[in-house]
Amino acid sequence: MKIAPILVVLAVTAFSAPDTELMAQATDSARIALLERQVEAITRELERVSLGGDIVQADSSVQGLGPAASRVYRVSEGVSIGGYGEILYERFANETQGGGPSGALDRFDALRAILYVGYKFNDRLLFNSEIEVEHASEIFLEFAYLDYKLTDNVGVRAGLVLAPLGLVNELHEPPVFLGTERSVTESRIIPTTWRENGIGLFGGTDAFAWRAYLMNSFDGSGFTAAGLRGGRQKGATALAEDLGVAARFDFVGTPGLILGASAYHGQTTQGQQLAGEDVGGRVFVWDVHGDLDLRGWDLRALMAGAQVDQADELNQLNGLTGPDGIGSAMLGWYLEAGYNVLRRTDTAHQLIPYVRYERVDTQRSVAAGYSPDPANDLTVTSLGFAWKPAPQVVTKLGYQIHSNEADTGVNQFNVQLGWLF
Repeated sequence: MKIAPILVVLAVTAFSAPDTELMAQATDSARIALLERQVEAITRELERVSLGGDIVQADSSVQGLGPAASRVYRVSEGVSIGGYGEILYERFANETQGGGPSGALDRFDALRAILYVGYKFNDRLLFNSEIEVEHASEIFLEFAYLDYKLTDNVGVRAGLVLAPLGLVNELHEPPVFLGTERSVTESRIIPTTWRENGIGLFGGTDAFAWRAYLMNSFDGSGFTAAGLRGGRQKGATALAEDLGVAARFDFVGTPGLILGASAYHGQTTQGQQLAGEDVGGRVFVWDVHGDLDLRGWDLRALMAGAQVDQADELNQLNGLTGPDGIGSAMLGWYLEAGYNVLRRTDTAHQLIPYVRYERVDTQRSVAAGYSPDPANDLTVTSLGFAWKPAPQVVTKLGYQIHSNEADTGVNQFNVQLGWLF
């Protein structure tokens, strides 16, 4: 019997067995890690499915855009088409809160009809655009940009872009938010819809999303005592002597939940001078926001503010005096809540009573020598309900109670019809 070869075989087996076991253990660990990732992904999807129609925004939004505006991100290649629209009826009270005649005339407006057109060239490069018809007659380019993905988590965006502030400026399709009208805070301080020409970066993970752009700044000659809205340039032969930076950061790791903050900073006089001296007119806009769509509840909160430097000089450039002066500080906030009372029934319809309480003051402080207009310190309470026969279609009825420090508030009853596709 040959002992030596047997000993050699036994020795080789003894030394190789641990290596084989280690390799097997490593393979098992890799498989377990892969299974864990798959289970986590399935769990997230089951969470979304179990919440179903309770989450419109979290399921459908890409990089903060609304469900229809996000269509191009979900196609594999080629053209995508989507859209939304809204028709608004407004009936105003005959008297102001102080008892005087309001003089307000009722309105029925084909407010918006939107067409989203996008093209996906490949997995990294796409074009997206929004063409808007307002009041059945005015045509605007709401946004038009190119996205190029540098990595799976970071991309470059350039073109006419939406400023990434607030809860409505990027995500403004009627079935997605409650209320027959957008909030006053997100109209006068964050001047929705606010878009400018620019370039920047966007990105995120399963838990976080962010965007940061360099854009042409406001044109401060359009600012008024009622806020910043008139300073938008909307990409139309925009003056670019002054540029601004806008940025946003959100936590989106829980389905149906958005928590975040955003800010903007830039000079606004676009090269104008006063008595031969340069005027900067720096503007800083900020907001903190939260939105929760969960188990039938639709809860939303936002606070926004703005600071305007050299407000006195801007007033002189714009020929504004007394109570018409631009506010050097502005502040607005609102709380909003709604609940789908049909959630536990068998119907696919949704019926959502809601309430929104809002305070806004666009002249919280003014430059020396100017006085605030008490009409710009206002409170708006909105009560109503939204009926959705399908998640993409909504009819809203609402009553708004307007009050201000000048006792000139005028209440109104609104009906809105909205859709997206």
